[in-house]
Amino acid sequence: MADDYPPVLDAAMVSELLGLNIDTTRRLSREGVIPAHRLPGGRTFRYLKDEILEWLRDQPAHNPAVDAEDGAARRRDRASG
Repeated sequence: MADDYPPVLDAAMVSELLGLNIDTTRRLSREGVIPAHRLPGGRTFRYLKDEILEWLRDQPAHNPAVDAEDGAARRRDRASG
C-alpha cells in the first residue's frame, strides 16, 4: 500500500496513509508529533514518505484490554497503599 505513494506527500496523502482525519494530521504536524516539513515562505506541510513510515513503526501499540487491566491493577495498588 505505501508503495502506491510518491516519496514526497501532502497532508491529504498522509491522512489517507495513516487513516486520520486531515485536520488531525495538520494539528499533529503543527505540534511536531508527525515529522513534517515546510518550504521557506510556505504555509502547507510536506512529508517524506520514508520519515512517516519510520515514525509509524516507532509508535507503541496499545491494547485497550491490557490498558484497562493495568489501570485496574494501579487502582488496587493505591487502595491497598
